[in-house]
Amino acid sequence: MLNSKIPEGPLENKWSSYQTKSQLINPANKKKLNVIVVGSGLAGAGAAATLAELGYDVKCFCYQDSARRAHSVAAQGGINAAKNYQHDGDSVWRMFYDTLKGGDFRSREANVYRLAELSAPLIDHYVQQGVPFAREYGGVLANRSFGGVQVQRTFYARGQTGQQLLLAAYSQLYKMKRAQKVTMFPRHEMLDLVVIDGKAKGIIARDLINGQLKRFAADAVVLATGGYSRVFRLSTLAIGCNGTAIWKAHKRGAYFAAPSFTQVHPTALPQASEAQSKLTLMSESLRNDGRIWVPQKKDDDRKANAIPEEERDYYLERRYPSFGNLAPRDIASRAAKERIDAGYGVGPFKNAVYLDFKHAVERFGIQAIQDRYGNLFKMYKKITGVDAYQEPMQISPAAHFSMGGLWVDYELMTTIPGLYAVGECNFSDHGANRLGANSLLQASIDGYFVLPNTINNYLADELKEDHPTTDHPEFDKVQKEVEQQITKLLAVKGDKTVDHFHRELGKVMWKECAMSRNKEGLENAILKIKEIKDAFWNEVNVTGGQQEMNTELEKALRLADFLELGLLMCTDALQREESCGAHFREEYQTDEGEAMRNDNTHAYVSAWAYDNGNFQLHKEPLVFENVQPTVRSYK
Repeated sequence: MLNSKIPEGPLENKWSSYQTKSQLINPANKKKLNVIVVGSGLAGAGAAATLAELGYDVKCFCYQDSARRAHSVAAQGGINAAKNYQHDGDSVWRMFYDTLKGGDFRSREANVYRLAELSAPLIDHYVQQGVPFAREYGGVLANRSFGGVQVQRTFYARGQTGQQLLLAAYSQLYKMKRAQKVTMFPRHEMLDLVVIDGKAKGIIARDLINGQLKRFAADAVVLATGGYSRVFRLSTLAIGCNGTAIWKAHKRGAYFAAPSFTQVHPTALPQASEAQSKLTLMSESLRNDGRIWVPQKKDDDRKANAIPEEERDYYLERRYPSFGNLAPRDIASRAAKERIDAGYGVGPFKNAVYLDFKHAVERFGIQAIQDRYGNLFKMYKKITGVDAYQEPMQISPAAHFSMGGLWVDYELMTTIPGLYAVGECNFSDHGANRLGANSLLQASIDGYFVLPNTINNYLADELKEDHPTTDHPEFDKVQKEVEQQITKLLAVKGDKTVDHFHRELGKVMWKECAMSRNKEGLENAILKIKEIKDAFWNEVNVTGGQQEMNTELEKALRLADFLELGLLMCTDALQREESCGAHFREEYQTDEGEAMRNDNTHAYVSAWAYDNGNFQLHKEPLVFENVQPTVRSYK
C-alpha cells in the first residue's frame, strides 16, 4: 500500500496542522546531520540554502559549471500566486480548483491546495530577495493571465522570470556557501544512489572534469534534478537535462509515478532541420496578446500579411470561445497538431501555426508590447530574422515539462526512506497537465517552504542511528556497478554515434507517446525501443576514455537511462485506457474530438516499481472530498 501521509482534517487546515504536529530538532543537533542535495535550480538551490540556514550540513551537486546555469533560468512567462491584486475574483480556493481541473483531476487535493496556499507568501519571499517583478505605475506588482484560468495571477519580470528567480535563489545558496554551511560540487553528476538497510545514505558521482568516481555519504538525499523530456530528444529543455538521477533511484527502489504524463508546449519555434538538437521555447505569456491562426485554405503558400482577415481561421477562438487563445497547454497543442496534420500548417516544412500581434499593436501601441515582451521579440528575431512586430511569429508544439516523476508522499519523500524528490522530478502537484506559470511556483515552494518543514520528521529519528560513511560495503558495491557500466559502454566500439540512437528514440517517442497515442502505436513503440536499446549496446561508438572530460560518455550514460525510461513511459501510456490532460488516447474521445476521462476505473496515480527490467504497477487511489471531477470543458 502507498501511504501518502495526507493529514486529517479540513483541506484548508491540513498544512498548518501538519506543521503543528511535526517533530523538531534542536539547532545543536542539526549540525550533526548531513544532507545531500542533487541539483541547484530553483528547487535545489532553495532547498540547499534553506536547510543550511536551519543548521544542517549540506552538500549540493550540479553538473553545470555554475548553479546559475540550471534550467530554471529558461522559464520565461511568470510565476502564479493567489494574491488577487486585480480584484478579479481570485482566491486560494480558485487557484486550487484551476490547478486541479487543469491537471484533469489526476493529482491529490491536499498537495494542490498547499501549492495554492503557499503561493502568496512565496511572492513576498522573492520580493524581499530583490526579484525585480514588473510593477504598475503606482508601484504595486503587476499581473497577467496564463492559459487555463480566467483571472490574472501571474507575476513576471518581462520574459526573464525564471532567470530572475534563479539569481535570487543562487544568491541565497552562495551566501550559505560563503558561510561554509553549504559545500558546492559543480561539474559533478550523480550516477547512482546508495541504499543501506533500506534507507538512502549517499550517492556515487562522477567528476566531469577528470572522470573520477567519488563517494558521498549523508543522512538524507534530496533529488532536485528537473524533468526528463529530453527522452524525446527534440524538446524545449537544455541539451544537458536528463533523467539519470531519478532513474537510478527508481532502479534502487523508488516508485516512478505517471511517467507518460509529459507536457507538450504550444508555443515553441518549429523544427527547421533534421540535424537540430533542441527546440526554442517562446513564452506562453505571448498568448495573452497574440492571436493564433492558420489559413482557411490548405497548403496556402502566401505570406502571412497577404492573407486577409476573412481567410484566417482563429481556431482556438472558434473552438474554445470562453478561453480562446488562453486555452490550457495540452488543448492548445493538440488543436495546433490537428490543424497541421489536416494540411493547414505554415512555414517551409508546413509544421507551424501563426502567433499574430497585429491587433495587440494596433490596440495598445508598439511600446506597450515592447515593455511586456521585448526580450522575447528580440530572441525571435535573432533566431529567425523576422520582426514579429511587423509579421506573425511561427510556432509549433514541442515536448516540454514532465508532470510525471518519482512518487512522493505529502512530505515529498519517495518510497525509499530518506530519499526526497522536489520540483519537477517528482509527480506531486500537476496531475495530467501543468498549468502555465505553475512550474516556477512548485519548484520554489518545494525547496523553500515544504521540504524544510517535512525532512525533520525523518531526520529526528536518524539522530539515534549510526551516521553512514563511504567505507560501508554498499558504497563499494554500487561504485563497482557504475564502473562496470562505463567500461561496457567504452568497450562496444561500434560505428554509430550516441546522437544517432537518441534521434531514433526521439522519433518513436514523439510519434507514439506524445500528444496523441493509441494501443497499436504504443505496442509497436515498445518493440521498437527494445530494438534501439539492443542496437545501442552493440553498435554505439563512445570516443575518449573514462579518466578525462568526456561529453560523449556523459551523453551515452544518459541515453542508456532514457532508453529504459522510454519503455516505462510507453508501458504507462498503454495501461491508462482513457484520455486525460496531456495524455490523449485516440480510442477515448468525445464526438467533438475532446479528451474522455474514465473516472470509474482510472482515478488513480500509477506508481511503477522496477523489477529486473520489468515494471510492476501500484495504484494510489485519488479521493476527491472537496471537488467533484467534472468534464473538463474550456468552451
